[in-house]
Amino acid sequence: MSESSRAVGGVREKSKWIQRFHPAPDAANRLVCFPYAGGSASYFHGVSAALSPALDVLAVQYPGRQDHRSVPPLRSVEELADRAAEELLPWCDRPVTLFGHSMGAMVAYEVARRLTDKGAAPLSVVVSGRRAPTTVRQEDVHLRDDDGIVAEMERLGGSDLRMFHDPELRALFLPVIRADYEAVETYRHRPGPPLPCPVLALLGDGDPMATVEETQAWAGCTSAAFTLRTFPGGHFYLNSRAPEVIGVIREHIASLTG
Repeated sequence: MSESSRAVGGVREKSKWIQRFHPAPDAANRLVCFPYAGGSASYFHGVSAALSPALDVLAVQYPGRQDHRSVPPLRSVEELADRAAEELLPWCDRPVTLFGHSMGAMVAYEVARRLTDKGAAPLSVVVSGRRAPTTVRQEDVHLRDDDGIVAEMERLGGSDLRMFHDPELRALFLPVIRADYEAVETYRHRPGPPLPCPVLALLGDGDPMATVEETQAWAGCTSAAFTLRTFPGGHFYLNSRAPEVIGVIREHIASLTG
């Protein structure tokens, strides 16, 4: 399904923000996935297939890509979180866990804050490959030329770099990637109450984007339990450890719901 249907005031309507690859309407819990910078909802197709029908898995589709490409990309985490929270609120009729990788971890965290403010706090937040929002590094990838952005993506791995050999695809994708990097690199944490739900942090032990200490700082973002799990690998450790990561998320949600 390229677009998901949601119930709003008893009316079914479609949202390009939400992808639902394997609907599981009878599942007791939902998992909402947030992509990394330059990523799209389809990255989580395998996660959805592995967890359905035990979990109803949704994937957020940021503007500027795939079937949401007609909408210009947003350039701030706050804007992404504002819109995503609005789109997700109707789906909070059952316990929801938010799962984000890299930039997606920051968006998931900010969405969790917004849902909490609206009385729809998530069951849990799972953050992957990203240091805590209270830790700051000075980064400038979004200010580099196109070759500089491609070089950064080569350093991190995980993306199909063949697209950048095609001038038309390069012109199509690089503005979206640049906007995502601008969003995450200019983000600054806004002080506020900690999340009332548990936070599970996942990290590749060779990730250049986050140290164990920086990731451990997520503990200060919740008043509930915090757990850190590390896996062999770099920033995209989950590409090669997918079954293990999916199992950890499944067990984590089960531990919270009995």
